[in-house]
Amino acid sequence: MMKRILGVDYGERRVGLAVSDELLITAQGLDTFDRKSGDLVRHLAELVERYDVGEVILGHPVSMSGRDNVTSQAVEVLAGNIRERLGVEVTLWDERLTSEEARRLLRGQGAGKGAVDRVAAVLILQNFLDSRSRRSAD
Repeated sequence: MMKRILGVDYGERRVGLAVSDELLITAQGLDTFDRKSGDLVRHLAELVERYDVGEVILGHPVSMSGRDNVTSQAVEVLAGNIRERLGVEVTLWDERLTSEEARRLLRGQGAGKGAVDRVAAVLILQNFLDSRSRRSAD
C-alpha cells in the first residue's frame, strides 16, 4: 500500500491541514492547528504516524511576482525542520491564491477562519495530486 500525503497551509496563527486518501486521488481536510497550542512539527509527526504519511506538501507562499517573502522564508525553514525531524520527503508547492479561492468557496456559509485554512490545505494538496496524476498520464 502507498503512503499517504499530508498537505499543509502554513500561517502565522493557524495551519490548515489535509491528508490524501490511500489511493492518492483525493484530499480531505483535517482539524486546523492553532500555533499557540504547541509545537507544529511535533503535531505533524503525530499526523505522519497516524495516517502513515510518506510525503508532506507544504504550501509555498511566494509573492505574485514569484519572489520570496518573510512567510515563504519561514516555510522554507519549516520544510528543513520537517525533513530533519520526521525523515519524510517535503515538497514546496506554489500556493498563490489558494486562500482567496478558499474564501470564495466558503463565502456565505458562515465558516470560521479555521475553515478557510483547512480548505486552502485541501486545495494545495488536491492541486498537487491532480498535477501528479496528469504527469503520470502523459
